[in-house]
Amino acid sequence: MLHIGTETGSRTTTTTPAATGATAPTAPTEDHGAVPCDLVTVPARQGLEAVDILRRGADQEAVGPVLHDGACDTLGFLVPPGTAEAWDVPGSACTRTDGRGLRIPAEPPVTGSGWLLPPEEDAPVTDPAVLRAALDQAARLIEAADNCR
Repeated sequence: MLHIGTETGSRTTTTTPAATGATAPTAPTEDHGAVPCDLVTVPARQGLEAVDILRRGADQEAVGPVLHDGACDTLGFLVPPGTAEAWDVPGSACTRTDGRGLRIPAEPPVTGSGWLLPPEEDAPVTDPAVLRAALDQAARLIEAADNCR
């Protein structure tokens, strides 16, 4: 499972690993200049649509590394540390790192997951404001498509 947040109705709360009893994904202890980050998780359908939106946009490099967890059917977007403090997008969760800064590992940090968009040396994490807009647009597109059935 990629996320540690708890969804309650249409409101999402962020939690620390200690609060849920879960183990946070960890990177190797060696720091090779890796960038610290938080993790925003969303349902795979909405996340895939958001990735398409971000990659079709004017700044095609607006999306950073993205994890796919097939077992939980979720995508995880790596975002700057501190994002969880203000993250309030319904249907998603943002895992805080409490200042420890999850580091972008070369291998996916969660067993059973894989990189949809792997980290690259010059690729930054995804800007939270840009991600928020893409997730909102993705939700509207999915709702419109579902209403056409």
